[in-house]
Amino acid sequence: MGWDYIRTRSIHELQKKSGYLKRKFPGKIAYGNHLIPLDEWRKSQPRFFFEHKETLNIPKMPSAELKEFYENFEKGKLPYFSGEVLSIGKDYDWLTNPKTGYRFDASKHWSELNEFSAQSGDIKYVWEKSRFSYLYSLIRYDYHFDQDLAKTVFNEITSWIKANPLNYGPNYICSQEISLRLLNWTFALHYYKYSEYLTDTIFEQILHSIYGQLKHVYANIHFSRKTVRNNHAITETLTLYLLGMLYPFFPESELWRAKGKAWFEEEIDYQIYDDGSYLQFSMNYHRVVVQLLTWALVLAKLNKDTFSSTVYEKAEKTLTFLFSFLNEQTGWLPNYGANDGALFFKLNSKHYRDYRPQLNALNYALQQTHLFAEPEIQEDVFWYGGKESERVKKKTLPVLLRYDTGGFYGIKEKNTLTFIRCGKHKDRPAHADNLHLDVWHNGKNFLCDSGSFQYNTEPSLIEYFFGTQGHNTVMLGEYHQMLKGPRFIWLYWSQAQYAELTETDDEYLFKGAIKAFAYLDKNIIHERQVKKKKGQPLWFVEDIVQHDTSLPLRQLWHVFKKYKDVVRFVAIDEKGQELKPIIRQGWYSSLYGTKEPILLIEFKTDSKKIETTIEIKE
Repeated sequence: MGWDYIRTRSIHELQKKSGYLKRKFPGKIAYGNHLIPLDEWRKSQPRFFFEHKETLNIPKMPSAELKEFYENFEKGKLPYFSGEVLSIGKDYDWLTNPKTGYRFDASKHWSELNEFSAQSGDIKYVWEKSRFSYLYSLIRYDYHFDQDLAKTVFNEITSWIKANPLNYGPNYICSQEISLRLLNWTFALHYYKYSEYLTDTIFEQILHSIYGQLKHVYANIHFSRKTVRNNHAITETLTLYLLGMLYPFFPESELWRAKGKAWFEEEIDYQIYDDGSYLQFSMNYHRVVVQLLTWALVLAKLNKDTFSSTVYEKAEKTLTFLFSFLNEQTGWLPNYGANDGALFFKLNSKHYRDYRPQLNALNYALQQTHLFAEPEIQEDVFWYGGKESERVKKKTLPVLLRYDTGGFYGIKEKNTLTFIRCGKHKDRPAHADNLHLDVWHNGKNFLCDSGSFQYNTEPSLIEYFFGTQGHNTVMLGEYHQMLKGPRFIWLYWSQAQYAELTETDDEYLFKGAIKAFAYLDKNIIHERQVKKKKGQPLWFVEDIVQHDTSLPLRQLWHVFKKYKDVVRFVAIDEKGQELKPIIRQGWYSSLYGTKEPILLIEFKTDSKKIETTIEIKE
């Protein structure tokens, strides 16, 4: 992680224990010159995606999904992480974990709270509603069903402000959560700009809270930039830039705007690799950055500002990267890497795993063209001020996909996608999943990644989902490729040695090798070869692990139960002896917080080599 990380983290912990952070982040800020009258704000110059609700000309799309959301909301039910619908009641207190019933103490300063206790459970269940992403579904229901939910929306915001005094309670622990809350409140303020329910008193209350929370983000920004340095830092620096621009009357606005912009440019340049892949090695966190880039590019352009050329170049490359591995029939990508359910700005009724709306929106921000023709996919663009069009401009991609910096490889034929990870890590890996193989055919994910489930749950489940066992690669005995450290940390990172992607007249061929299991022996090498028969759902996989241990070699495959008789395996060891499959229950998590049983098919040998033929027989 580096000495800079250790130094910053150590100082932060000392400041927390000494009470310095409690003094640095006070519980009250006096009302003052950061406030302006509502009428003056309504006439202010900074431009948003749209002027207000009455100026929108978006095609009406009153979907069943949106109606169901609102009916549940009226009953005090809310979908968490775009998945499980939880009953939290109409008068939710903003402090209770709906899964465990644990209630955080809002009289305690955020620096005094333990966010990782077993008793409280996963704090993301407390943060989820408080980030206010659900407001987009309320606003879209308001628009598409011709309802006026302004009173409801402002009641939600003012209820939160009353329950969460500045810098006290769990909802101030994470500056990214604060940043998202402010962006989402800002969207709602502009949509209901001229609503009768946006009174002078309510506007002053919301504006005062925004200002206090924004001061928190700025005061804590170096923690995210030095010790977290992932999508958190991009969100927070962008928020400083955007809200410094959109609320120019705050005394520090010009400082926040200038610093936020410079830091945002640095984070984009650092976090998005030169090949367009992303340092978190996660498809969903990559989409988070896509959405943040879209906000950045559109609002900067509307307010006659530009970023460094690197931001636009990296945005284009990152769009191409994700589009490369997209299943265009469903919009889904491999469930690869950490997946915490984040979808900050849900402006359509498509499934959470459907990436097409967000990729289309970034493409429109860059090129003013659509990638997809369906209005339901284009809806994000409409909310960002773009226009509808039946004409699309598709990206042209080769069959062989290689992103060497991030270590991602693919074979993308008309009906199949073969996805392989072979990465050399200079940034922190989240899962022990090097040389994982994902297989898709006719839009179906036949060999899948298990996902993430939850970040704070039973140790055995964390080990399964984050460890090697939850991926289509190999283990030595019960040992993962890397050694599990505390929280999100892995030790002895696996490192790619080489990767090749070629083709012959009738096959595509991947060859790669990684150094792994270094905590057992620093010289262990895992080599994997994948041959894909052209035009056929047929794969040949060869795994060789060079090691001097007495541990058995275990080759793992994850298959949905419904495909048990569709995916066929034949495996032999280095002596040519056929290996019998060991079939056990594994786990699969498509959405954060939910899991379902899946088949874990294992081939095991005391030799150092396994050759497996995989065929899909539909």
